Amino acid sequence: MSIKCLAIDDEPLAVKKISSYIQKTPFLELVAECRNAFEAMEQLNNHKDIQLIFIDINMPDLSGMEFVKSLAQKPHIVFTTAYSEYAVEGFVVDAADYLLKPISYSSFLKAANKVKDLISLTSNSQLLNSRPTISHIFVKSEYKLLRVELAEINYIESMHEYIKIHLTGNKSVMTMLSLKSMEEQLPADQFLRVHRSFIVNLSRIGVIERNRIIFDGKIYIPISDQYKIRFQDYIDGKFH
Repeated sequence: MSIKCLAIDDEPLAVKKISSYIQKTPFLELVAECRNAFEAMEQLNNHKDIQLIFIDINMPDLSGMEFVKSLAQKPHIVFTTAYSEYAVEGFVVDAADYLLKPISYSSFLKAANKVKDLISLTSNSQLLNSRPTISHIFVKSEYKLLRVELAEINYIESMHEYIKIHLTGNKSVMTMLSLKSMEEQLPADQFLRVHRSFIVNLSRIGVIERNRIIFDGKIYIPISDQYKIRFQDYIDGKFH
């Protein structure tokens, strides 16, 4: 299997390094080097079989993040940047990985292998349209990026400018993020917003009583009228 790639970075040395890494990796094939998002768009238009792009986030005129968000059909994405604060936003757009400069070949190869595994799980016809399945997210908390396994999330609570992720084992993680932003990066078939202040992990629901979801026999999550129909549709599909 040969994965066709683009290397996108406005810094000449940076794009050359990524290109050299692609060329020394047996299962990767470099299609082109691009110095900005507009050159990258042209390459994507001319080469519909590009499956992976390595793209810098900080570029003039149109940032790497803005460019990726603008794509109707996304190849697999690996972001490269010198700034760690962009990592969470990277996962919002389903980036396969995130590499912090200076990038070693070992970290590059790890990201490339992750994409190779993702591609092996999809058919060629679904390759550019499929959304990679995620089992975890990264959140920024107290100047650190923490990996949070989706299966361990009970529910997520909005607390003004922050959200609190309630985990199994009475653990929790606080992060400065809106509930809407978190909702957008969670798999819709696993998580559902049931109130303006709460998102619940559908697989963790054990008891529902009087328009409330009960966790651990003592935590009551209200189901508001705004979200009641979607939640009822889920219940009907599972139990009726």
